[in-house]
Amino acid sequence: MSPSSFPDGPYGDDFVIGEPLPPAPALTIDEGTAALYQAISGDPAPLPLSTPLSHATTGAAARVVNSALVLQVAIGQSTVATKNVIANLFYRDVTLHRQIHVGTTLTSTVTPVARAFSRDNGKGRRAKVLLSIEARDEHGTLVASLERLSLLPVRNRDCLVEAGDIGGADSARPLAELLPAVPKGWDLTRLPQQPLPEVGHRVTDPLYDSLSGALDLVRLTQNQAAAHRDPARGQQGRRLVYGGHVVALAQASLGRLVPGLAAVVGWRSCDHLAPCFEDDLLSFDVTCEERLPVAGGALVAFRVRGQGRRSEAEPVDVIDFRPVALVAGTVGGGRG
Repeated sequence: MSPSSFPDGPYGDDFVIGEPLPPAPALTIDEGTAALYQAISGDPAPLPLSTPLSHATTGAAARVVNSALVLQVAIGQSTVATKNVIANLFYRDVTLHRQIHVGTTLTSTVTPVARAFSRDNGKGRRAKVLLSIEARDEHGTLVASLERLSLLPVRNRDCLVEAGDIGGADSARPLAELLPAVPKGWDLTRLPQQPLPEVGHRVTDPLYDSLSGALDLVRLTQNQAAAHRDPARGQQGRRLVYGGHVVALAQASLGRLVPGLAAVVGWRSCDHLAPCFEDDLLSFDVTCEERLPVAGGALVAFRVRGQGRRSEAEPVDVIDFRPVALVAGTVGGGRG
């Protein structure tokens, strides 16, 4: 399969299940990339903001890259498969196998692993395609892996063949599975030492945030999905905001509410519940679902739920995001 095979695609029936697609160009996450991402997301996670703190915590001279930016790049590179995407339905089994530093170059391999028909809602049959994505650094070391389910149009409905098992978004991934992703040798005492979040505690972020810079983020991450660039290819005559942009603001909200957040090491799942558009006003609440003690803190499973507001319409649920984070802090003494 060569890149020139699908100048307008690929479509859902073009994939050979199990055959990797040609990769997108490699992307170096330099200081400019990190700065623009910070301007778009406003993420207050402390290590990507401060070179001295990052050095004191990790021992590396270069600053840590925000883990959400790493995944934004991997997802952007995966759009070699989803230029024609109608919607992204979910992410699952997202793992940051290692935290990287400014100056790292990422390349992603995208492999379609399953395909099924969608229900006919009057617009004809479409294909749900499950994609497996692996991002590696310039040395070939695995940095991130994930699966995403995308809804795509088809060229020929009569030729579409279902294959593999798509399954559902798994939100019950055992925390112990992500222990290998916890960075080794980090000094978490350099981070805020507040009580760890208690299991079951839910808190609402009082800061609402507006979606802006949508085109900047898709261009920054080389996201080629037409729905995020061309209003005619979006919905309601408007460009769709890339789902990872909503994730970026959800993770920023998590950082505001959890000051000791050292790094997100994975997602149990992420469901996009409704489309978002530029200038939508988003609000979030965060629940601590589970925690597992590690040296200097805990591995904590969170659930971040987001609502979107536009004009005079009632707010609508837009995201159900379940990240797992390494959090510095102490047990007991508060609700964090």
